[in-house]
Amino acid sequence: MNGDGVAAAGADRSAPAPLGHVPLRPLWLCRACGQPWPCGRAKLDLLASYQDNRLNLSLYLSGRLHEAIDDLHRLNSSTAGDVRDLFDRFLGWPARHLNRRPSTAESQTPEET
Repeated sequence: MNGDGVAAAGADRSAPAPLGHVPLRPLWLCRACGQPWPCGRAKLDLLASYQDNRLNLSLYLSGRLHEAIDDLHRLNSSTAGDVRDLFDRFLGWPARHLNRRPSTAESQTPEET
């Protein structure tokens, strides 16, 4: 490197950036695995990213839901699917995840009870 950062920038271009599990718009499929977004891996990544603030996760997903509704209906409103299904796809899974957390009684082994 000559001090101006040019060599380092050129070196970064030779290695492809990892393809994350992000939405391919306007289809709302995962760019990495082709599943409807958010795919399983995207959900895990989102839970990890927003582990300390579930409200922000809900706000983020609400925004993506509205974008997906607009995009999918713009592409073909007859095949875009039911808005209730999209709501469940974007916002139903975090609620189900939170409800699956074991209670104190469920997490105890038989020897502890």
